[in-house]
Amino acid sequence: QVQLVESGGGLVQPGGSLRLSCAASRSIFTFNGMGWYRQAPGKERELVAGISGSTTNYAESVKARFTLSTDSGKNTLYLQMNSLKPEDTALYYCKGNDLWNDYWGQGTQVTVSS
Repeated sequence: QVQLVESGGGLVQPGGSLRLSCAASRSIFTFNGMGWYRQAPGKERELVAGISGSTTNYAESVKARFTLSTDSGKNTLYLQMNSLKPEDTALYYCKGNDLWNDYWGQGTQVTVSS
């Protein structure tokens, strides 16, 4: 069974930074794509950043602030989040997909508040 385990969330002040990690139970090369999604209270889940092959894409609201990266040796996907804003507050989920399934982590909470 494929597992994705997120970590790195927390409480940070506006303008601060966090790095989220998503550790996969198998090689990240076995996924067609991976990404980070977030869901704020009362809102729909939205894509924050995704990677497929060598292509990365970002939501307009996070471009130039968030950076996606991978460490294949650790089977881990990262999301570096800088210049955080209160509107970035949400539960952040990692997702991976292959030809047969979508796989989700349990989520990690990010709260941006002074």
